[in-house]
Amino acid sequence: MNHPATARDAVALPLPVVSPVTVPVAGRGQPFTVRRIYCVGRNYIEHIREMKEGDERDPPFFFQKPADAIVTDGKVPYPVLTEDFQFELELVIAIGRTPDPDPAQALSAVLGYAVGLDMTRRDRQREAFREGRPWEVGKSFDASAPCGTILPVETGGHVLSGPLTLELNGRIAQQSELEKMIWNVPEIIVQLSRQYRLMPGDLIYTGTPAGVGAVRVGDRLLGRVAGLPELDVSIVAAR
Repeated sequence: MNHPATARDAVALPLPVVSPVTVPVAGRGQPFTVRRIYCVGRNYIEHIREMKEGDERDPPFFFQKPADAIVTDGKVPYPVLTEDFQFELELVIAIGRTPDPDPAQALSAVLGYAVGLDMTRRDRQREAFREGRPWEVGKSFDASAPCGTILPVETGGHVLSGPLTLELNGRIAQQSELEKMIWNVPEIIVQLSRQYRLMPGDLIYTGTPAGVGAVRVGDRLLGRVAGLPELDVSIVAAR
């Protein structure tokens, strides 16, 4: 007679080994281990007007991507479930310690800065927007957060102003200045800290200017922000 299997009879399967997600830091042998990725929505007036999805008087808001959305090898696979895969060039803040409650001390939490891309399944994002659903399907998918090498504050200082330029196949697609952000770096840190406890390992993508557009397999994106290490990315076929 066969007896039903019990928990004691079950075969223990080995737990998968998950490597931490890291981003290189210029001049340091130790990389930056990513804990969370926060993104600022609608932080440039020109981009708000471009997308026609909000009032430019509205405050920016925050959403998240999974830590393993980070790409550091320069290869971004074209994702499934989209026919409109778009780029958004952004300044990235790397948090080195939990911010002080005093807004005047907000910058002391910053370890450094990098160039990032908020890759977006725009068709899925627009569907979610129309239907009042969360944005995850359009924003929070595999390989959606390419990030360049972090330049630490002790080397490059705080990156609060300067140009942003993205080239698509050698042609300028996005061009603006960090001074045009609605919320600047310390303000972003203060506002985000009121919603979450920022900790070492957090990255903040600070929003994109106008000029976002679609890419195809074989395209090359070259992002530059205020003298930080360049971000050079190619769109490749899905694995």
